[in-house]
Amino acid sequence: MKKEVPVGVSARHIHLSQEHVELLFGSGYALTEMKPLSQPGQYAANETVAVVGPKGSFPKVRILGPARKATQLEVSRTDAFALGVNPPVRESGNIAGSASITIQGPAGEVTIAEGVIVAARHIHFHTSDAEKFGIQDKARLRVRVGGERGVVFEHVVARVSPEFALDMHIDTDEANAAGVRNGDIAEIID
Repeated sequence: MKKEVPVGVSARHIHLSQEHVELLFGSGYALTEMKPLSQPGQYAANETVAVVGPKGSFPKVRILGPARKATQLEVSRTDAFALGVNPPVRESGNIAGSASITIQGPAGEVTIAEGVIVAARHIHFHTSDAEKFGIQDKARLRVRVGGERGVVFEHVVARVSPEFALDMHIDTDEANAAGVRNGDIAEIID
């Protein structure tokens, strides 16, 4: 049985805590949904913020909602060079000791001491998909993406939850290097 997974290309984006939403947009502010994302309950918000590093900035970074417990900026390695930061490659949510950044919104500005990462490539598995494929949570997988510039991605983290939908996430640098677009199909090879 082929273990096929749809690919989602993840552009730079930010997750904000509710505290930071209110510091950046005003007291009591709630994010508004622009469009749903591949994972249930997740969405691209209408709102954007500017992020400012020691070397450069990006003026309109999309916020992904809903608000989270901690603020986290996810960038590609190319984005990190442009900002002048050196974030670690990490699983989402693992921000301890990561890079700092300044975030600017229409109502204020905040500098986070940590929270900038290059997201580790990963696959979201619904529990039933993980069982069907024989995949355990946190397993490290090898995944082949075909096409003209086909590659095998190593160290792809399996993330298993009954709240997830089957979807592989890679960043824009990885997608561009491999010639991959949203909706392409990847195959887990081991």
